[in-house]
Amino acid sequence: GAPVTLMHHRGRKSGKESVTPVMYLADEADPDTIYVFASKAGAPTHPDWYYNLTTAGETTVEVGTETYRVAVAEVTGPEHDRIYAEQVRRYPGFGEYEQKTAGIRTIPVLALRRKASVGG
Repeated sequence: GAPVTLMHHRGRKSGKESVTPVMYLADEADPDTIYVFASKAGAPTHPDWYYNLTTAGETTVEVGTETYRVAVAEVTGPEHDRIYAEQVRRYPGFGEYEQKTAGIRTIPVLALRRKASVGG
C-alpha cells in the first residue's frame, strides 16, 4: 500500500534509459509536488538515479495512471529534516536507513515538481 512512482532517467555517463520504482511522499500543500528519498536501503553511497536526476534537473515520472515531466530540486536544511521525519513517521524503515548511514552520508530528499505541459 505504499505510494510508488516510476522515475524515468538517463544515465549521466552511459546514456542508458532506466526506469526506477521508488516510494514517494506527496506534498500535502502542493498537489504538483512529490518527494523521493535516495536511501538505497541505507547503503553508504547514493543510488545512481540520484546523480542522474540531479545532473539532468528534470525527468518523467509515472504516478498512478498519470505520466508527466517534473523539475528536480534537492531539498536541504530544516525542510529536508521535516520531510524526512514525516517519511520515517509513516514508514519506520526509513529511520533504519538513516541509522545505517549516520556519520557516512545524509540521505538526500528530492522534490519532483510537475512542469506545465506545453499546449495543454
